[in-house]
Amino acid sequence: MILNTIQKRNKLNNVKTIGEAGCGNAYHSYEVSCDLWPVGEQKETIVLAKLHFQNGGRNVENSIHGLTGEDLLEIARHRLQCFQTSEYQCRENAIALTHIEEALMWLNRRAEDRAERNVLGINSK
Repeated sequence: MILNTIQKRNKLNNVKTIGEAGCGNAYHSYEVSCDLWPVGEQKETIVLAKLHFQNGGRNVENSIHGLTGEDLLEIARHRLQCFQTSEYQCRENAIALTHIEEALMWLNRRAEDRAERNVLGINSK
């Protein structure tokens, strides 16, 4: 299923889910692709990345280890930090960076809370 993304106009890539929703009603695999329009030829779609997320608790037997949302946010954070040290720095990047850092803070708070309750890494509330 192709995601209904926030960016509608001038979108560069397509993101779609692979497989069915699993643990927590979340999808665990995604594919990012783009359409190329070579001159005089038909459109060609190329796959840029396949992402496989953690499926199950990190301490649960038979869990499939993978990326986390935090990993993707850290990558986006780093890229924006780099842009902010270049000629591409701008207010919009700074605001996005602030919100990404806030999201990471809240996700870390959730992990710390789960660790304190001894449910971090297991399929339990």
